[in-house]
Amino acid sequence: MLSAYSAASVRAAEQPLLDAGHGAELMRRAAYGLTMGIISVLRSRGRAVYGARVAILVGSGNNGGDALYAGAALAARGARTTALLTSARSHPEALATFRNAGGRCLELSLETEKASFCAEAWASDVVLDGILGTGSRGGLREPAASVVAELDRLQGALRPLVVACDLPSGVDASTGEVDGPVLRADLTVTFGAHKAGLLSSPGEQYAGEVRLVDLGLDMQGAPELRRLEAADLAVLLPAPHNSDHKYTRGVAGIVAGSARYPGAALLAVAAASACGPGMVRYLGPEPVAAALALRNPEVVSSQDSPLEVRVQAWLLGPGIDGDDAQDERARDILLAGRAARIPTVVDAGALGLVQASDDGGNAHLVLTPHAGELSRLLQRCGVARSRAEIEASPRAAATEAATVLGAVVLLKGPTTVVADPLGAIYTQANGTARLATAGSGDTLAGILVALLAMGGRDLPTTAALAVALHGELARSAPSTPLNAGMLAGRIPAVWASVTGARPTRE
Repeated sequence: MLSAYSAASVRAAEQPLLDAGHGAELMRRAAYGLTMGIISVLRSRGRAVYGARVAILVGSGNNGGDALYAGAALAARGARTTALLTSARSHPEALATFRNAGGRCLELSLETEKASFCAEAWASDVVLDGILGTGSRGGLREPAASVVAELDRLQGALRPLVVACDLPSGVDASTGEVDGPVLRADLTVTFGAHKAGLLSSPGEQYAGEVRLVDLGLDMQGAPELRRLEAADLAVLLPAPHNSDHKYTRGVAGIVAGSARYPGAALLAVAAASACGPGMVRYLGPEPVAAALALRNPEVVSSQDSPLEVRVQAWLLGPGIDGDDAQDERARDILLAGRAARIPTVVDAGALGLVQASDDGGNAHLVLTPHAGELSRLLQRCGVARSRAEIEASPRAAATEAATVLGAVVLLKGPTTVVADPLGAIYTQANGTARLATAGSGDTLAGILVALLAMGGRDLPTTAALAVALHGELARSAPSTPLNAGMLAGRIPAVWASVTGARPTRE
């Protein structure tokens, strides 16, 4: 499991080493890791280091020093390196080392020199962004801001590869919030510990691939957030015991679909069934149940009251809009759930039925909104947050919503956030933009209710697990067209590839 920390936590872990006089050693390690990262991206384009052109955007402080030392190492290997100095306060020792290695410098001090900066960067094979580090706040200032904005306009094959030193300049290391222009990186080489801002939207979308250079820091205290990795999926995805039968393997109950939106029920049910619970019970309109009987004959369908059905987890909401009977079923489950505490996924059309709770009455709920739905949900609770504000800082919005509503909040997005009212936070970015298609959220909800019914550990970890598995469905065939109807069919193969040859549990 990957842990990520705030900028303050990373600086606090560095301080004992700096106090002990190890600052130069830390910078040497960082520069070496950065150099190796640049070499790797050059080789990915079939370029040798010797003769390659590298432009370095240099700011003040240690971040710029790391970049200059890396530039010196590349110059010693025969690269043509140019430092574009955005500040008059560049790290003096690093700058001297860079010049002694044969690097040349341009100083950004006059308006007319912006064009020279941009021309030098555009003509390069790699641009190294070393302007701002973890201690910066408030984004880039002029004239560096307009230079970066101009550089980021270049697209396609003409765009040089971009490597960020520790983090892309303009991304907040702790929150992932973005202030002003940011040069989107292909690779970010970060130092000491993973920064929470690089695993949060929108910052993660600017960071590209993230590689960690170990500086030997002793990180104290709880991380800002966690992320499940492939090894975690192999351990956490449930496997049946040899002694199990259909009821002990978990029964997932689903209230979804309507005459207007039958497809939502079909997608959610198909995904839940593909995960292999003991049984999926569907409650909904007869025409939808009839369609389910053709696609998923193993599903038990009825028009019963949910109070007469026994399940281990519920899913409420996908496609129930405009159906009074489905709406009543969802209300009954939410009301009864305050006492029964059955894990319940609340999605789409059922989100409007949830009320704020500060007495633990919603502790069994996992709410799965996108940004627009979360904005409306918070407004109903007296908290004004626009969709744009939520998208600018989704982790903060999900955390606030979890506290206000007293429920686990799974905020869907490019980096999905899972926030627990007790403070646990996961972020997952397993998916790709190919999942941004109608019905994809219904599939995610079906996966989640199945995992909960099958005995998921705690709600936030199981929610993160569902998001991770859902994301892997898009990565399993990256070059083919994709729609939500294809996702459930991929679950068994992806599940098998993730868990490998794990034996059946005794």
